[in-house]
Amino acid sequence: MTVPSEEASEAAGWAPTWALGRAVLLTGLLLIAAVLIGRVDLVVLATPFALGTAYALRRRPTSAPRLEILTGDAQLVEGGAMTTSIGVGNPDTVGYDVAVVRTRISPWLRVERAGFGGTAVDVSRSGGTDRPFVTSLPTRTAVDLELSGTALRWGRHRIGPAGARVAAADGLLVSRAVVTDPVKVRVYPRTEPFEAVEEMPRAAGLVGAHRSRRPGEGGELAGVRVFGPGDRLRRIDWRVSLRARQLHVAATLSDRDAEVVVLLDVLAEAGRPGGVKGSASVLDTTVRAAAAIAEHYLHRGDRVAMLEYGSAARRLRPATGRRQYLTVLEWLLDVRADASAHEPYDQVFGPQLLSADALVVVLTPLLDERSAQMLARLARGGRFVVAVDTLPTDLSPPGDRGWAPVAYRLWRLDRDTMIAQLREHGVPVVRWAGAGSLDQVLRDVARLATAPRVGGR
Repeated sequence: MTVPSEEASEAAGWAPTWALGRAVLLTGLLLIAAVLIGRVDLVVLATPFALGTAYALRRRPTSAPRLEILTGDAQLVEGGAMTTSIGVGNPDTVGYDVAVVRTRISPWLRVERAGFGGTAVDVSRSGGTDRPFVTSLPTRTAVDLELSGTALRWGRHRIGPAGARVAAADGLLVSRAVVTDPVKVRVYPRTEPFEAVEEMPRAAGLVGAHRSRRPGEGGELAGVRVFGPGDRLRRIDWRVSLRARQLHVAATLSDRDAEVVVLLDVLAEAGRPGGVKGSASVLDTTVRAAAAIAEHYLHRGDRVAMLEYGSAARRLRPATGRRQYLTVLEWLLDVRADASAHEPYDQVFGPQLLSADALVVVLTPLLDERSAQMLARLARGGRFVVAVDTLPTDLSPPGDRGWAPVAYRLWRLDRDTMIAQLREHGVPVVRWAGAGSLDQVLRDVARLATAPRVGGR
């Protein structure tokens, strides 16, 4: 047994087309008829078909086309421009008459313009990439099918697989389909504008921008007191000292950082995702709000941790800085709804996972009773909890016939009762609304944290 050479194996990737079959069949029939009935003119008619086929097949292609997906930017943001290209190459010494390229692409990556060699045309109204693109390939050249559009939704989206077939020898030979593996691109959630007051329940570290209740070296004035041993001379308030005829120093509060834990409730999903310019589902609001909150507090120098309330119980350890923000964005791309049947509280809140002084911001749609029970247990455990309602405001009943509207109203009333009970347990519940969503709530939580607690003997 002989091993076929590489050239022979590549040549085996080419197959005759129907055009070649028709040319050979017609030539054969004309020659057979000329012999049987003795007509020389039939031989004359068959000669152009035979010569044309032989001339087209004089140089047969031996190499399959090359195909590659090239992404302009593998890290996109919702609503940002997306550019990618599919390169088709001809490594052969024979030109390709026609190259047909087709690719699959995620529906959340909307392609608006596509074309070869910079001659892109508008395809947004003609099915996007759900159509073949045709070009020709001379010898040893390559062309790029350029695709441009908009990234509509966060997540990890696929471009591809892409396939190509080429025809050569004047359309008498066609290659087998060449398929390339898909490429994943990351689309990060769009960070909504978010600002919050500087009050925090408690601070833990010795760096950061939040005012502490503890005296120390900082920029926040706590008052003026009499000079004592260990006080620095640069702290002397000479105006007060001259008036009181005794040395006084300016006392300050230490600047201390806070730990913020963003808890994502992924037990249920509701609403229909419509992309960056459409409606938002529960997961859309949750992911975008988590990114905005993390960006705000990390920019202030605080430590931010992420937790998932679900069976997976994914967690991201607390850290600070821009590196942590990029890690948070990467972590959020894998958030998925998890309709778990068991109670994940003990799995999520294991020992030594939550600091006693951490501010826990819970992003929850409150669609599951276990979510309300989790909030109540955190509040009873002395945690500083803020619940952010992520249920879409435009959520509509599943139908408008029969008992569906009545059942929907009853469910709404039951959910409002649940929220009222949580507030009675000391859990503030606010709806996410972008900038200033948590201002009043953080003031209330900070005031409750500094209030004296009554304890029994």
